[in-house]
Amino acid sequence: MELALLLAGEASVCGEIPVGAVVAKDGAVIGKGRNRNRELNDPTMHAEIIAIREAASFMQNERLTNCVLYVTKEPCAMCAGAIVHSRIVRVVIGAEDIKYGACGSVFDVCGSARMNHVPEIGFGMLREKSSSMLREFFQGKRALKKEG
Repeated sequence: MELALLLAGEASVCGEIPVGAVVAKDGAVIGKGRNRNRELNDPTMHAEIIAIREAASFMQNERLTNCVLYVTKEPCAMCAGAIVHSRIVRVVIGAEDIKYGACGSVFDVCGSARMNHVPEIGFGMLREKSSSMLREFFQGKRALKKEG
């Protein structure tokens, strides 16, 4: 999760919402990503999607069985769908997303028994660091908006 937080910090410096994600297998990092959707003008370039793509490329398989995803903010519905389809076994989340979270906070894409795969979900690893990074980013955006 520390690496995911570093990636989230990189995203913030680039003007992106500070989210970082890491995919690990047997304790080794096989995929990592940070939000890049604004930078690349691509709404699918969320940290989780980038990390999952990199991990799938490393594994030479679209199935990431026995892999764990560490992410600083609760995944949205798009990312939660990718988590289910890739068969990630566990998702470790820093901060809940009370507006768009799809791992139990608003929606429950990852926890739906109707899906063909239900990953284990854990909230709260380095929650305060993840939450404060998000809070500071949006406070800065609001302050700039007031000035302009």
